[in-house]
Amino acid sequence: MGDADAIVLDGFLDEESVPGDLDESTARFRLTVSPTDERTDEMILPCSVADPQMAHQALHELTPGDQLRVTGYLRLPRTPHEPMWLVVTEMTLLQPAPTTGAFTAVLERYGPYVCYIDADTDQVPVWTQAGAWVGVADTPADLGQLLEEFEQRHGAGGEQP
Repeated sequence: MGDADAIVLDGFLDEESVPGDLDESTARFRLTVSPTDERTDEMILPCSVADPQMAHQALHELTPGDQLRVTGYLRLPRTPHEPMWLVVTEMTLLQPAPTTGAFTAVLERYGPYVCYIDADTDQVPVWTQAGAWVGVADTPADLGQLLEEFEQRHGAGGEQP
């Protein structure tokens, strides 16, 4: 295949790259490609890397969410049971994924309750583990009072009858 057959795509690394062999001289990963703002145009494209240096980069330097530009050749299936994938010949990191320090919210479990704690706000939304809405505590310190009131209304254990 000549250079005229190569395609160039920009996308985001969907999940961790995996080795394609025991020596980690090849790698496989999935790239989320979205050429427009329409979600229906979005696709996840399996990619493979055969160059050992690029495989090392994919396996040890890239993280999910990184924006990449890949150049390669589309390998179309020959039977219904074969996958389609991109054989990557060039790979460039366009923008690294946000670091975990940029995320300021976590889900916390308190017994049968799940709380959404966001460092950007004092309020704490709460649900039961079954998904029933409990309410919002004005501050994390008010969480105990909210749970106690909910249990009084719905019985011990917090599950709605």
